[in-house]
Amino acid sequence: MMKKIENPVAEAVVSWRSAEEGGRRSGPPTPPVYAATAVFVLGDDRELQPGWPASADHLSVLLEETSVREDGSRVCKVDFLVRELAIPHLVPGGEILVMEGPRVAASALITAVHVSG
Repeated sequence: MMKKIENPVAEAVVSWRSAEEGGRRSGPPTPPVYAATAVFVLGDDRELQPGWPASADHLSVLLEETSVREDGSRVCKVDFLVRELAIPHLVPGGEILVMEGPRVAASALITAVHVSG
């Protein structure tokens, strides 16, 4: 199990969905670094792609919680197993959906990107 993300590619505010919203029954994950798949929200994918986001291209994402905000959302370091595929889509204000199988477990709003051109 990975214990720490040393050089994250980004930071994000992650909002975990409740079980009632189709998210995790056990609440936010507890490992030091949580691994899942993720989908970038791009343009009109929701309207154009049948079954989206489950049918979208998924990337393996790593999240390390650094703090909990008053509203219950989490500030997290973000990285990807294959950074090169994620970097073109990483922009401050961009949105990522964290998936567990076909279900959306959380949404993440990118707040900072640590990639030098």
